[in-house]
Amino acid sequence: MVRRALYRPRLSSGSGCNRFGLPKLSGIELIRRLRGEGVTFPILILTARGDWQDKVEGLEAGADDYLVKPFHIEELLARLNALLRRSAGHASPTLESGPIQLNTASQVLTLNGEMVDLTAYEYRVLEYLMLNAGKVVSKTELTEHIYEQDYDRDSNVLEVFIRRLRRKLDPEGTLQPIETLRGRGYRFSTGKSAN
Repeated sequence: MVRRALYRPRLSSGSGCNRFGLPKLSGIELIRRLRGEGVTFPILILTARGDWQDKVEGLEAGADDYLVKPFHIEELLARLNALLRRSAGHASPTLESGPIQLNTASQVLTLNGEMVDLTAYEYRVLEYLMLNAGKVVSKTELTEHIYEQDYDRDSNVLEVFIRRLRRKLDPEGTLQPIETLRGRGYRFSTGKSAN
């Protein structure tokens, strides 16, 4: 990911993890170049360098967070989730839109205060749409987000997830939280934007 980001940053949202010891370019220089090119996605530095001077240098170069090895994977995931929430304008782990509440820390969805069961993929789709509430999210972008590896990504499967989410989020058919925009993708909205 770092090498691809160096040559042509493709991510408009998401995050990047960086380490100092890259083979041809220092991590600090990579961050400076990315920020100089206007890349705004969050960057987290992973390194064994724990001196305060190294942390200051990394953060001043444009990194958003700094994690010293060794670390627990849960801490890394919590920091990445926090960075993604903040970059989308959400300081709280709970995304709210009308009667829909999604807690990204506990991965619990409630509708009018009642818990709603989601599969792992339904959760990923809903979280991404709510983090990007009001924005058009293409099928390609959403598919790349929910699948961690390059499996056969069938857009019909995504449509099944969307259909199931619509039934779970709007059993009465009154909220219509997920809008389909033909040829462009999906948009999440219930009249009240997500916090």
